[in-house]
Amino acid sequence: MIAILLVAGYATRLYPLTIDTPKPLLPVAGRAMLDYIVDEIDTLPDINTICLISNHRFTAHFEAWAETRRTVNPNTPIVVLDDGTTDNQTRLGAIGDIQFAIDKLGIDDDVVIVAGDNLFTYRMKDMYDFFRETGKDMLVAVRVDEADQLKKLAVASLDEDGKVLKMVEKPEEPESNTAIYATYFYRKETLPLIREYLDEGNTPDAPGNFPSWLYKRQDVYAFRADGTCIDIGTPENYRDVCERFPDLWASRRALPGEA
Repeated sequence: MIAILLVAGYATRLYPLTIDTPKPLLPVAGRAMLDYIVDEIDTLPDINTICLISNHRFTAHFEAWAETRRTVNPNTPIVVLDDGTTDNQTRLGAIGDIQFAIDKLGIDDDVVIVAGDNLFTYRMKDMYDFFRETGKDMLVAVRVDEADQLKKLAVASLDEDGKVLKMVEKPEEPESNTAIYATYFYRKETLPLIREYLDEGNTPDAPGNFPSWLYKRQDVYAFRADGTCIDIGTPENYRDVCERFPDLWASRRALPGEA
């Protein structure tokens, strides 16, 4: 299995914090956001490569981070890809970047794809276990009760087994409180459909758009996760998260089944 981390955004809403530092490398409680994510990836049993897809502007920043991170877990190679873009106008979009990585590395393996700019407290290993149990493409579902927040996310309706019955990216009128965040497990057989999705002219932005298209063509499941996910979108939001996240992380550590 290959882990693909989407870190090519420019995070202009966070200026001036992200003028010279990419959002995934902003420190939260003394560590880069990306370190928390890779800590979770390191709990998965069969990851053979971690691939970061960066824009050209910040590639060197991620190379420097990767050099340090390799000392934490030298057994898993970390590859940093430069998608060649330099601003929001030329960006490939999240789904475009996934296809870029597939083409560049010749990926023919199961993948886990994670947005590199979200902090979350759910356990990826639990989601991985459900992915292996079902043998189906897997999303992560988190309960969100605020309607305004749901309108900014992908929202799904699930059956009792977790099968996706309906999914809409950023719905005008959310039909459930089941939010789908940017952590995905896809079987290698599904990867050619990403190219098909793009070739149809669908938007390359927002990674939730692909599973919103995919569930209409084949079974897609969601793992109902404990915990939460935080998208740091503004400088004020970032300061708030820096204050609150240590307590959230400590609470996560107390969840049943956490080692």
